[in-house]
Amino acid sequence: MTVVLLAAACGGGSGASNTQGSTGTQGSTSTQGSSSAEAWAKGLCGAVASWNDAITSAGTTLRDDPTEDGLKSAADKVQSATQTLSDDLKSLGAPDTENGQQAKESVDELAAGLAGGLDEIQTAVEDASGLSGALAAISAVSTRLMAMGDQVSSTVQNLEDTQGELTDAFAQAESCNELNGTTTG
Repeated sequence: MTVVLLAAACGGGSGASNTQGSTGTQGSTSTQGSSSAEAWAKGLCGAVASWNDAITSAGTTLRDDPTEDGLKSAADKVQSATQTLSDDLKSLGAPDTENGQQAKESVDELAAGLAGGLDEIQTAVEDASGLSGALAAISAVSTRLMAMGDQVSSTVQNLEDTQGELTDAFAQAESCNELNGTTTG
């Protein structure tokens, strides 16, 4: 996933993820026999996939329109997507697992870190003036987006690596397999 963000932020090739209709508001309710842990993992991965798609779109905007207006448009997309992700993460609550509270704390920490990244992006965009200012801001925004992508990837990977029900839930949730580029058997 970080590669997709890096490519988008730096104007690289298409790195579209395969989310097939994922939405960022999946919540933590159980669906069709899913365990609470699986529904939680599905909600997390769906929210991250939607955010990734929006960030990729913002990167395309920057690549196609490296001007002050393009920067503002991309920043608006990033802000909207990140706020949605943050809201979705907060709404997940804790999964019903032995390590559920720890997982919730990791997700809450991620949401707070993303908010800090948004603040840095907004400052860079607001301070941009003229072509050279826009180019400097694009560089700062790209760097911050890569760091935010690393935060998201690291948090999801750490949650996937947790032993027990949550690991199984991530393996069973289709949206997580799509996010990781694999399919369920």
